[in-house]
Amino acid sequence: ASSPDEEWPEAEKAEKLARGAALKWASGVFYRPEKLEGLGHYRRRETQRNSSIQSRLKSTVQSYLEGVSAGLEQLRSAAQEVQSVCQDLGAARWALLDSADHFQGLQQMRELMEEHVQLASVVQVLPQIFSVHEVFSHILELLHGQHLLEAHVELMMVEQLRDDILSQLHLRGLSSAQATVLSYFSGLQDLNESLAKQLWDIVGSSLRLVREDPVLFVTAVRIIEREEKIDDTLLLEATFLPPGRPKGWRQKFYQVLQDTITGARFHAPRTDAEGPGLAKHLAALQKDIVSELRVVKDLMVQCVPAHYNILSVCTATYHQALTSHLQEILREDLDKQGLFLLLEWALHVYHSPEMMGHPDLLPEVDVSALDPLMSSELVDQTERRYVMKVKASVFEWMQRTLEVEFKEWFREEEPETDHQGFFQSALPAIVMQMLNENIQVASLITDSLQQKIYNMALEELEAFLGRLREALAQCGKEHQQDRAVPKYYISHLLAVLNNNLALSNSVSSLHPDTACREVPACLQAALDRMQKKATQLLLEELLLDLQPLCLQLPSRKWLSGSQLVGSMCEVIDKYAKDFSRVRKPLFTLLLAESELLVANQYLRALLQRKMVCKSREERGQLCHRLLQDATQLRELFCGLGLERSQQSLEAVFALRELICLKDPALLSLEVLGFITKYPDVSDEHISTLLDIRGDVSKEVRHVVLEMMAQHPQVLPEGYRPIFSTILVPVQELPFCLRKGKCA
Repeated sequence: ASSPDEEWPEAEKAEKLARGAALKWASGVFYRPEKLEGLGHYRRRETQRNSSIQSRLKSTVQSYLEGVSAGLEQLRSAAQEVQSVCQDLGAARWALLDSADHFQGLQQMRELMEEHVQLASVVQVLPQIFSVHEVFSHILELLHGQHLLEAHVELMMVEQLRDDILSQLHLRGLSSAQATVLSYFSGLQDLNESLAKQLWDIVGSSLRLVREDPVLFVTAVRIIEREEKIDDTLLLEATFLPPGRPKGWRQKFYQVLQDTITGARFHAPRTDAEGPGLAKHLAALQKDIVSELRVVKDLMVQCVPAHYNILSVCTATYHQALTSHLQEILREDLDKQGLFLLLEWALHVYHSPEMMGHPDLLPEVDVSALDPLMSSELVDQTERRYVMKVKASVFEWMQRTLEVEFKEWFREEEPETDHQGFFQSALPAIVMQMLNENIQVASLITDSLQQKIYNMALEELEAFLGRLREALAQCGKEHQQDRAVPKYYISHLLAVLNNNLALSNSVSSLHPDTACREVPACLQAALDRMQKKATQLLLEELLLDLQPLCLQLPSRKWLSGSQLVGSMCEVIDKYAKDFSRVRKPLFTLLLAESELLVANQYLRALLQRKMVCKSREERGQLCHRLLQDATQLRELFCGLGLERSQQSLEAVFALRELICLKDPALLSLEVLGFITKYPDVSDEHISTLLDIRGDVSKEVRHVVLEMMAQHPQVLPEGYRPIFSTILVPVQELPFCLRKGKCA
């Protein structure tokens, strides 16, 4: 046998821990001799505490022992009861085995009972089955009398009877008998169709009925909801679905309502697709849609369940129908007015307080969540069509304006003048008003359309200026053939210049963005070409009057002191008075161009019909004449308002210096300064000037020409050519014998 310490190692460990704790405590208490006097006290206290602990331990162990005894007694009693139950179950099992044969007889009784119950059920419904056709007739009478609720109640009862019979047959697998039942109840389908027809007629007239007789409409909705509940119940059970189910009458309700809305307003044929007819059609749509939506919002909503969302459905239906209807209209060949009306109606009127934003419809009616009435692609396409129509109209209008202007040029009277006396015509005002009106009208639609019309206007204005320039050129050709036609040719040319300036100043006002007033380069170029053409024709007219005088230059008569330049000044002064009928920038331009023309013609006459001075006296006489002519012409143009810095006659003074130079050896230096100031001078020009002097040797000529070859000139930017347009006669080469040298 093992020792107690081996059986209870925890007890030994606990005892050791207790002893160690006691020793630690005792050493702490009695570490000084004077403390030993209280040893008896400590012994008595510890003896009392041990006695208390032992008594509590005995009490606890005693209670545990009593509980264990009671538990053992209960286990003994339970074991006896379990044994008794097992014996009873065994006896019952043997009793059941002995009576198994008797249960077979009970099964037959159960089958008979079930058959009896079925037959009893059939007997109960036999009166109803036999009265089905009579009920059919009654239902039909109720339908004819529009007693729809009563008719529907009886119809549901008959349907329920049929469906119960079919369900029982389905459960018993008697599918062959279902055909007989369906044949017997075949009248149900006709009654359902008759009821449905009346319901859809009511729904189709719902907008009128809710105002006149809402009871009929509410009745239809109640019947539809009954059928929806029956559908939902049958679909949830999912055991047997009778024929004709689900009916889906609520969905049909929406479809009929939508077909009624779209058919009444949007499928009707329209005979007038453009202009006022289209405007009336859109106005009628606007009025009817607002009126009908007000009826839906104020009346129909109260007649249907809230989950129908009838106002949202009707709003979306009108919106989709309008979308399709506008697309259908756009397939037609609309004029510009029709296209404008559609764009304005779809983009502005539709959302305005006059239609979908009407105070009577807000806030319940909200089309902002729906797709746009016209997609951005369709809007862009329609805008481009509108621009093409406007472009054709603008072209036609401008062409008529040009034809009128062309006829005005040939009238036997001067063009009209403004309050300052400047010649003008109505052309700029007509053209700018027409273009500006089209741009402003387009701004009522979208910024993109306004920009498209603006771009088109600039293109058409550029093309118009081209056609106007061609017409002006044609007028100039006719005038060349007969200078008496047109009678006031110069006046009309001046009016054309003023008109061109007015157009140039007005073009920037067409731009949609007031901060951007820059004229496009292509249009500015067209305006410049127009101005250049009119200026050219005026200068040609001046040239025709100056040429007879220029042909007399140079000559001995002119050299001896004739009034030739005085006559030229009179012609120039006469034209300057005409030029005063144009605005100042144009007047300055014409003066400058006229001065350049006079200087060019004067130099051309000197260089092309050169006169060789035979002596120093003659050369001095030529220099004196050049000085007098150039001074007289310069003073004339200065008096007219052209500054000396802007005049080209300085070239005559410079040329005179070359002729007046006394020492020919210094010509190379003078010529260098001359070609530096006038870089378009050629060797031929200088050679001709040397010939005019009449005292230049071959060596000096060679030095001068060699110097020019060593100092080629480049035309600076902005330089106005003077000599490059003057062609001098080619010198005839001297005849040389073979193998000889030219002198």
